Amino acid sequence: MIDVSVGQVVFSKSGRDKGNYFVVIDYKEPYVFICDGKLRRLENPKKKKEKHIQLTSYVHKDLKVMLENQSRINNADIRKSLSQYFEETVK
Repeated sequence: MIDVSVGQVVFSKSGRDKGNYFVVIDYKEPYVFICDGKLRRLENPKKKKEKHIQLTSYVHKDLKVMLENQSRINNADIRKSLSQYFEETVK
């Protein structure tokens, strides 16, 4: 069991999407539902076992609030949160 939260950026360790970053949109043990807004969209999130992802310490707070309140979000919001993650980690 891992401590994962919605809105958190994760790294895929295995599968065809190995090496890509995603945002957690839902969590039902032992599965994590992830999307990147481009290849894996909100309409069809990837269901991945928690042992096949690596957590980052970055949680997009605005996106987390919207997901927890079940507000309407779109794929552009997901892509924006991932780009902000990369901007902050490159510094």
